[in-house]
Amino acid sequence: MRDLFEGIEWLFEEILFIPLDALRELQFDSWWLANAINFIFLIIGIAAFAYWLKELKKFQDRDEEETKSSKHSPYLG
Repeated sequence: MRDLFEGIEWLFEEILFIPLDALRELQFDSWWLANAINFIFLIIGIAAFAYWLKELKKFQDRDEEETKSSKHSPYLG
């Protein structure tokens, strides 16, 4: 059983963490390149948020949003 867990340890430390090790070494040369993946995710998040707000605005302009409570609403008492 111990060999299994040591094999998993070897897999992660020697194979799967190679990109992260490269990023760790890159941070000493260029902070901007080391954080490029963070900037990419930030740009994707901002674009998705802007798209979501644009879609909400379209629904609001067309009055398609339901704002009435139904008789099955738990907040009616």
